[in-house]
Amino acid sequence: MAKIIIGVMGPGDGATETEVKYATELGKRIAGEHWVLLTGGRNLGVMEAASKGAQESDGLTVGVLPTEDRRQMSNYVDIPICTGMGSARNNLNVLSSDVIVACGSGAGTASEVMLSLKAGKPLVLLHPSKSLLAFIEELPQSKPAIANSPKQALIHIKELL
Repeated sequence: MAKIIIGVMGPGDGATETEVKYATELGKRIAGEHWVLLTGGRNLGVMEAASKGAQESDGLTVGVLPTEDRRQMSNYVDIPICTGMGSARNNLNVLSSDVIVACGSGAGTASEVMLSLKAGKPLVLLHPSKSLLAFIEELPQSKPAIANSPKQALIHIKELL
Protein backbone atom coordinates (compact mmCIF):
# COMPACT_ATOMS: atom_id res chain seq x y z
CA MET A 1 0.00 0.00 0.00
CA ALA A 2 1.34 3.42 -0.95
CA LYS A 3 2.24 5.86 1.78
CA ILE A 4 0.26 9.07 2.18
CA ILE A 5 2.10 12.04 0.68
CA ILE A 6 1.46 15.53 2.01
CA GLY A 7 2.77 18.32 -0.18
CA VAL A 8 3.83 21.48 1.62
CA MET A 9 4.23 24.41 -0.72
CA GLY A 10 5.37 27.90 0.15
CA PRO A 11 7.72 30.71 -0.67
CA GLY A 12 11.47 30.25 -0.74
CA ASP A 13 13.32 33.58 -0.67
CA GLY A 14 10.28 35.60 0.42
CA ALA A 15 9.15 33.40 3.31
CA THR A 16 8.32 35.30 6.47
CA GLU A 17 9.49 34.31 9.94
CA THR A 18 5.94 33.13 10.75
CA GLU A 19 5.74 31.01 7.59
CA VAL A 20 9.09 29.37 8.39
CA LYS A 21 7.96 28.68 11.96
CA TYR A 22 4.65 27.22 10.80
CA ALA A 23 6.33 25.10 8.10
CA THR A 24 8.79 23.63 10.62
CA GLU A 25 5.97 22.69 12.98
CA LEU A 26 3.87 21.33 10.12
CA GLY A 27 6.77 19.14 8.96
CA LYS A 28 7.05 17.73 12.48
CA ARG A 29 3.33 17.01 12.64
CA ILE A 30 3.35 15.31 9.22
CA ALA A 31 6.24 13.09 10.32
CA GLY A 32 4.38 12.34 13.55
CA GLU A 33 1.54 10.86 11.48
CA HIS A 34 4.04 8.70 9.50
CA TRP A 35 3.14 10.48 6.27
CA VAL A 36 5.70 11.39 3.61
CA LEU A 37 6.47 15.10 3.21
CA LEU A 38 6.87 16.42 -0.34
CA THR A 39 8.23 19.91 -1.03
CA GLY A 40 9.94 21.82 -3.81
CA GLY A 41 13.17 20.53 -2.25
CA ARG A 42 15.21 23.72 -2.20
CA ASN A 43 17.30 25.03 0.70
CA LEU A 44 15.12 28.09 1.22
CA GLY A 45 12.10 29.25 3.17
CA VAL A 46 9.10 26.99 3.63
CA MET A 47 10.67 24.11 1.67
CA GLU A 48 13.74 23.99 3.91
CA ALA A 49 11.75 24.52 7.12
CA ALA A 50 9.12 21.84 6.47
CA SER A 51 11.79 19.33 5.44
CA LYS A 52 13.86 20.14 8.51
CA GLY A 53 10.88 19.72 10.83
CA ALA A 54 9.92 16.39 9.27
CA GLN A 55 13.44 14.97 9.20
CA GLU A 56 14.14 16.03 12.79
CA SER A 57 11.03 14.04 13.74
CA ASP A 58 12.24 10.95 11.85
CA GLY A 59 9.98 11.60 8.86
CA LEU A 60 10.66 10.81 5.22
CA THR A 61 11.12 13.82 2.93
CA VAL A 62 10.92 14.11 -0.85
CA GLY A 63 12.13 17.18 -2.73
CA VAL A 64 11.01 17.81 -6.31
CA LEU A 65 13.73 20.14 -7.53
CA PRO A 66 13.36 22.55 -10.45
CA THR A 67 16.94 21.89 -11.58
CA GLU A 68 18.81 19.00 -13.17
CA ASP A 69 21.15 18.73 -10.20
CA ARG A 70 21.15 18.88 -6.40
CA ARG A 71 23.09 22.11 -5.87
CA GLN A 72 20.13 24.03 -4.41
CA MET A 73 18.75 21.04 -2.51
CA SER A 74 17.93 21.24 1.18
CA ASN A 75 20.14 19.11 3.40
CA TYR A 76 16.87 17.82 4.91
CA VAL A 77 15.66 16.10 1.73
CA ASP A 78 15.93 12.31 1.80
CA ILE A 79 14.76 11.62 -1.75
CA PRO A 80 15.62 14.29 -4.33
CA ILE A 81 13.88 14.28 -7.68
CA CYS A 82 15.80 16.45 -10.15
CA THR A 83 13.44 17.53 -12.90
CA GLY A 84 15.18 20.24 -14.95
CA MET A 85 11.66 21.61 -15.40
CA GLY A 86 11.93 24.92 -13.55
CA SER A 87 8.56 26.10 -12.26
CA ALA A 88 6.77 23.51 -14.41
CA ARG A 89 7.70 21.05 -11.69
CA ASN A 90 4.95 22.65 -9.58
CA ASN A 91 2.44 20.45 -11.40
CA LEU A 92 4.43 17.34 -10.36
CA ASN A 93 4.33 18.55 -6.74
CA VAL A 94 0.56 18.94 -6.85
CA LEU A 95 -0.29 15.75 -8.74
CA SER A 96 2.03 13.62 -6.58
CA SER A 97 0.48 14.77 -3.28
CA ASP A 98 -2.60 13.34 -1.60
CA VAL A 99 -3.23 16.67 0.15
CA ILE A 100 -1.52 19.99 -0.52
CA VAL A 101 -0.85 22.57 2.18
CA ALA A 102 0.11 26.04 0.99
CA CYS A 103 1.98 27.80 3.78
CA GLY A 104 2.13 31.49 2.96
CA SER A 105 1.96 33.18 -0.41
CA GLY A 106 4.27 33.89 -3.31
CA ALA A 107 4.13 33.56 -7.09
CA GLY A 108 5.24 29.92 -7.10
CA THR A 109 2.95 29.06 -4.22
CA ALA A 110 0.04 30.77 -5.95
CA SER A 111 0.68 28.67 -9.06
CA GLU A 112 0.60 25.50 -6.93
CA VAL A 113 -2.63 26.64 -5.28
CA MET A 114 -4.24 27.24 -8.67
CA LEU A 115 -2.97 23.91 -10.04
CA SER A 116 -4.41 22.20 -6.95
CA LEU A 117 -7.80 23.83 -7.49
CA LYS A 118 -7.76 23.02 -11.21
CA ALA A 119 -6.87 19.36 -10.52
CA GLY A 120 -9.49 19.09 -7.75
CA LYS A 121 -6.82 18.15 -5.22
CA PRO A 122 -7.55 18.53 -1.50
CA LEU A 123 -6.03 21.83 -0.41
CA VAL A 124 -5.36 23.57 2.88
CA LEU A 125 -4.25 27.19 3.03
CA LEU A 126 -2.13 27.85 6.11
CA HIS A 127 -1.76 31.54 6.96
CA PRO A 128 -2.92 32.74 3.51
CA SER A 129 -2.82 36.35 2.40
CA LYS A 130 -6.08 38.28 2.15
CA SER A 131 -5.44 38.93 -1.54
CA LEU A 132 -5.09 35.20 -2.28
CA LEU A 133 -8.31 34.48 -0.40
CA ALA A 134 -10.13 37.24 -2.29
CA PHE A 135 -8.94 35.87 -5.64
CA ILE A 136 -9.93 32.29 -4.78
CA GLU A 137 -13.37 33.48 -3.70
CA GLU A 138 -14.00 34.61 -7.30
CA LEU A 139 -13.19 31.19 -8.78
CA PRO A 140 -15.83 28.55 -9.51
CA GLN A 141 -13.79 25.67 -8.03
CA SER A 142 -14.54 24.27 -4.59
CA LYS A 143 -12.96 26.29 -1.82
CA PRO A 144 -9.90 25.13 0.13
CA ALA A 145 -9.80 24.61 3.88
CA ILE A 146 -8.32 27.55 5.79
CA ALA A 147 -6.01 27.03 8.77
CA ASN A 148 -4.54 29.60 11.11
CA SER A 149 -2.08 27.22 12.76
CA PRO A 150 -0.19 24.01 11.95
CA LYS A 151 -2.37 22.18 14.46
CA GLN A 152 -5.50 23.31 12.64
CA ALA A 153 -3.90 22.41 9.27
CA LEU A 154 -3.35 18.85 10.51
CA ILE A 155 -7.01 18.57 11.49
CA HIS A 156 -8.01 19.66 7.97
CA ILE A 157 -5.55 17.23 6.36
CA LYS A 158 -7.09 14.34 8.29
CA GLU A 159 -10.58 15.43 7.23
CA LEU A 160 -9.49 15.59 3.58
CA LEU A 161 -7.77 12.21 3.43
